[in-house]
Amino acid sequence: MATPNSCLTTPTKTPSEKSHSKRHHQPSATDSASTRASRFEAYNRLQAAAVAFGEKLPIPEIVALGGQSDGKSSLLEALLGFRFNVREVEMGTRRPLILQMVHDPTALDPRCRFQEEDSDEYGSPVVLASAIADIIKSRTEALLKKTKTSVSPKPIVMRAEYAHCPNLTIIDTPGFVLKAKKGEPENTPDEILSMVKSLASPPHRILVFLQQSSVEWCSSLWLDAIREIDPTFRRTVIVVSKFDNRLKEFSDRWEVDRYLSASGYLGENTRPFFVALPKDRNTVSNDEFRRQISQVDVEVLRHLRDGIKGGYDEEKFKPYIGFGCLRDYLESELQKRYKEAAPATLALLEQRCNEVTTEMSRMDSKIQATSDVAQLRRFAMMYAASISTHVGALIDGAADPAPEQWGKSTEEEQSESGIGSWPGVSIDIKPPNATLRLYGGAAFERVMHEFRCAAYSIECPPVSREKVANILLAHAGRGGGRGVTEAAAEIARAAARSWFAPLLDTACDRLAFVLGNLFDIALERHCNQDSEYGNKTGNMDGYISFHASLRQAYNRFVKDLSKHCKQLVRHHLDSVTSPYSLVCYENDFQGGFGSGATSYRFNQASVSSFCFELSDGAAASRDETMRDQENLPPQKSTQQTTPGKGEEGRAALRECQLTVPETPSPDQPCEVVCVVKKELGNYNEVGPRKRVSRTAGGKNAELLRVQNGGLLFGNGDSGGRSSSAFSEICSSAAQHFARIREVLVERSVASTLNSGFLTPCRERLVVAIGLDLFAVNDEKFMDMFVAPGAIDVLQNERKSLEKRQKILQSCLNEFKNVARAL
Repeated sequence: MATPNSCLTTPTKTPSEKSHSKRHHQPSATDSASTRASRFEAYNRLQAAAVAFGEKLPIPEIVALGGQSDGKSSLLEALLGFRFNVREVEMGTRRPLILQMVHDPTALDPRCRFQEEDSDEYGSPVVLASAIADIIKSRTEALLKKTKTSVSPKPIVMRAEYAHCPNLTIIDTPGFVLKAKKGEPENTPDEILSMVKSLASPPHRILVFLQQSSVEWCSSLWLDAIREIDPTFRRTVIVVSKFDNRLKEFSDRWEVDRYLSASGYLGENTRPFFVALPKDRNTVSNDEFRRQISQVDVEVLRHLRDGIKGGYDEEKFKPYIGFGCLRDYLESELQKRYKEAAPATLALLEQRCNEVTTEMSRMDSKIQATSDVAQLRRFAMMYAASISTHVGALIDGAADPAPEQWGKSTEEEQSESGIGSWPGVSIDIKPPNATLRLYGGAAFERVMHEFRCAAYSIECPPVSREKVANILLAHAGRGGGRGVTEAAAEIARAAARSWFAPLLDTACDRLAFVLGNLFDIALERHCNQDSEYGNKTGNMDGYISFHASLRQAYNRFVKDLSKHCKQLVRHHLDSVTSPYSLVCYENDFQGGFGSGATSYRFNQASVSSFCFELSDGAAASRDETMRDQENLPPQKSTQQTTPGKGEEGRAALRECQLTVPETPSPDQPCEVVCVVKKELGNYNEVGPRKRVSRTAGGKNAELLRVQNGGLLFGNGDSGGRSSSAFSEICSSAAQHFARIREVLVERSVASTLNSGFLTPCRERLVVAIGLDLFAVNDEKFMDMFVAPGAIDVLQNERKSLEKRQKILQSCLNEFKNVARAL
């Protein structure tokens, strides 16, 4: 491997002299043992603090990687100098295990302690070494059950103080596997690989990759995964484990030298270590275990010298053979990295200490604010006013934050509001720009146009002959000569009340949903503005109860607007469907066809006023959209034209001579009243009750005569004529229905909803929220900021920060001493 000053320098090409090799592994004379020990202890303390508080510090660390059964657990036990049966915990663990090995000459027996979860404190020493594996297993199972995952990147930290272990910290990772074990999710292998890659990716970490000697380099399963992390192996130490299993295959020097060089697979500058450890798993003492490790190293070297014909290139490969060489190299390399990283670590610690100090000051201010009601009121009022201002800006067309992220399409509005389609409308209403993500005033106008489209898609529903007969007879019984007209108008009024009432309620609900979405967007605008121009409204972050109350006040305001608008539009619906309002229709009708036609064309244009399409493909499909999707009233339709408008209406009125009996009776001759249009647009009654001869009026009289209990519209031979009268009444009702719809949609609802929703949001929102939140006594006001137990929570957070600051400051002082010794 290459040997840059700032990167891992695994032993590279053959040293020119043995003394050079020894100097490479041994610390310099000027780097005293006490200095190394203090530096190592400082990093261990910093590492524990980083794990406890979730700090991301570039501490030099060794990460052990490898497949299951590649010997990682055995290597850890050999480094520790005693066995703790970690291999019995299937695949070691499903969590990373940080082993902090501390060389303590006074610790004749191992002293092992586990760091408490979510704390920098260590628990009581573990008396039995065999209990270590049980603790690792139980902690792993508890966390995985809590998080409901198969693996977890949260490490277990164990500190081992022993007279026979080096000063070394190593992170043991779960072994790579090809297939999940029974009871685990199928994606467990991928989860392990992903987690190990994330642990090995930081450039300050040294990678120790283990692979069995029985595996050829060309068929290595996990070598490619290591190359993805460290393509040139600049910070990777490759360890060939179970080397003694491969020795029996070598007979000549050229064979063993070629294998030890690993040329052609790892690169010319990469030299792996070759390690063999005791295979005997019987219970032995710690002294015997260490003796066996040394004995295996001696036997491997003896076999290479004496068991191979011609021996091996001892000068070139001996520094990389045996566990002892690997242990010395790792300890030396880690100490070198510690020394190199000390200045940068010192600077980073100073930065973190300053950050924690600032955070503590902010927490102190928050705690102090709980007793300063006046300051809280001022900040809260400014905050609420800022949110209200942003809501008004969004209504007026502000386009930040990004509509692509915060806006909604028509389909999303319908789905998220839970309102769905328009009631009574069977066709799919797709207004222009339905696919664009809009909010604020633009979304409001789109819903308004969608309402117009839905309203104009509703036609006067068909009525039964019985219903027409009931209405017509009732009007005829009251006398007068306008029974047919009144019956048609009554049918239209009833249909309008039935069909438009739910439509108006749905429009109000949809508009309220659009305005309700503006609260979160206004919060985002406020945060962005504070970050750009500085915090001018005080720090209100963390006051969850206040934010909840502010949101509730805003939602109540929008809900009240919706309720009030529903009442207003229902009032307009009642007005235009009142029997007394028919006069105004007749006045418009009698006023002439010219003005009426112009007015209707204008209303059609107003419906289309929002029809400019901005979504993709608008130009190509404009005609089809206007015809099939816009749901606009047809240009010429007798069913949507007020009586008297259009050519067909004029023709029908010239021929209209309906007769209504004064009192329908089978024994009484029918008297009819003729309504004749003398001039265009004017109606006059011909006499109060002028008789018409049976020759002229017999046709209509026969239609209305009730004989022998028969129906109003007779059967048999008179069926055709009765059908004509019935159709004329239905046609007239449809025309009245269209007129009611036009007046309601164009003259009443649009302006009412705009003034009922948008104007109050611009002018009264800040006052309404202020009265709701701030027009209360101090005790009730402080409930939003000092909930039961809130002060205790703040105090606990401050204590945690204080503890964190104390530990980081202690680490900083230690590193200052380390830096002085460099």
